[in-house]
Order: sequence, then structure tokens, then C-alpha cells
Amino acid sequence: MSKYRTVDAKKIAYWLKALSNPNRLEMFLRLATACAPGSACATTAGARASVGEVCCDLNIAQSTVSHHLKELRQAGLVHMERRGQNIDCWANQETLAVLAEFFADLVYATDASAKSSVS
Repeated sequence: MSKYRTVDAKKIAYWLKALSNPNRLEMFLRLATACAPGSACATTAGARASVGEVCCDLNIAQSTVSHHLKELRQAGLVHMERRGQNIDCWANQETLAVLAEFFADLVYATDASAKSSVS
């Protein structure tokens, strides 16, 4: 039995629901791709973005960005930390790794199934 069937389906569904909004998905992708593969995003300044930077990058009102970031934070997809007047945001690497493993296992299972049906 594949590992993807043993993951917490409710948790994955919750994350995917949070990412189902196009603005939230763009914000998450922006924060997730700011990290070099294998780096610890929480500790590198280049992997963080302030709410204002996210607003400029996506051309969305700051209040809208704040709302969407709050949703992403509550879902456990991003971390946020106040630094003076700014709020820094970065992707939660543990959650990102679980999602990556989930989809990798799903692709592997699909490939294996397709290969066995051809034989």
C-alpha cells in the first residue's frame, strides 16, 4: 500500500482548500520559491518577504494580502513574524515537504499503476 493513503486526508484537504484561492496560491508560490532547495527558510533573510513586498509583487491591496496571509498562516502553510513595523512571511518548509511527498507518492503510484496495466 502506498504511503499517500496513510497521510492525514483532512490535513491535506485543509491545505489544498487554503491554496484553492488564486491569490493565496500565488502568495504561497512566491514565498515557497524564495527558498533554495534544502535551505532553512525561517532563518534566511532572502526567503522572507514583508506584507508590503508581497503586495507590490502581486499588485493586490495590502488589506487583501493581509487577509490571505492570515488564512495561509492559520492553515500552517506560512510563518509570520513581526519585525518593528513590518511583518515578515515565509513558507512553512515542513508543510511544503509533506505536500511534496504526498504528490510524489501519488505520481509514483499512478506511474506504477499505468505500467502494470500495459504489461
